[in-house]
Amino acid sequence: MIKVGIVEDSETTREGLETIINLSPDFRVACSCDTAESALAKLPRHAPEVVLMDIQLPGMSGIECVWRLKKILPEVQVIMVTVYEDPDRIFSALRHGASGYLLKRSSPDEVLTAIRDVHQGGAPMSGEIARKVIIHFQDQTQAAEEVENLTPREREVLECVSLGFTNKEIAERMSVTIEAVRWHLKHIYAKLHVRSRVEAALKFRGPG
Repeated sequence: MIKVGIVEDSETTREGLETIINLSPDFRVACSCDTAESALAKLPRHAPEVVLMDIQLPGMSGIECVWRLKKILPEVQVIMVTVYEDPDRIFSALRHGASGYLLKRSSPDEVLTAIRDVHQGGAPMSGEIARKVIIHFQDQTQAAEEVENLTPREREVLECVSLGFTNKEIAERMSVTIEAVRWHLKHIYAKLHVRSRVEAALKFRGPG
């Protein structure tokens, strides 16, 4: 029997999901919460295997809740539940640890299928969202290859940039002139195909 957690602020939707899950012999609601804050306090005690998480919650968002919850329960699989197929929000949730998403208008069979799929290692999502995931990892791979092409000195400058140091601070840290730092940055920008310190830092550290 798969233990399921529910985080949903709408009482009607929450009770509907509870009914769908508890009426199936293969699933059981382990814990049901109406806010992200209560979920972070209660879910770890009940250790659900799958969590249905509303993407839009009062107070802390569902996206932040996923990120925090995965730090506490790294093995839990989270499915985001949303009214609309908002690619940017859903993709942000996936990047922060969610494994898929489910529309609130989904039928009972679709809800149970999604839970079963994610429990078995699947990732329920539309083709549009799947494409965004693929593009993201392609971009990450390209960024890593570009950083690898930097010289050790350029990598040192870039690491300082990613830590928020000014050109003057970098020059003092590396015992070089500010002009030398600017020269290194010019070559770093060219190799990483970026135009600013922020873009360079994001390529080095990743978007988080």
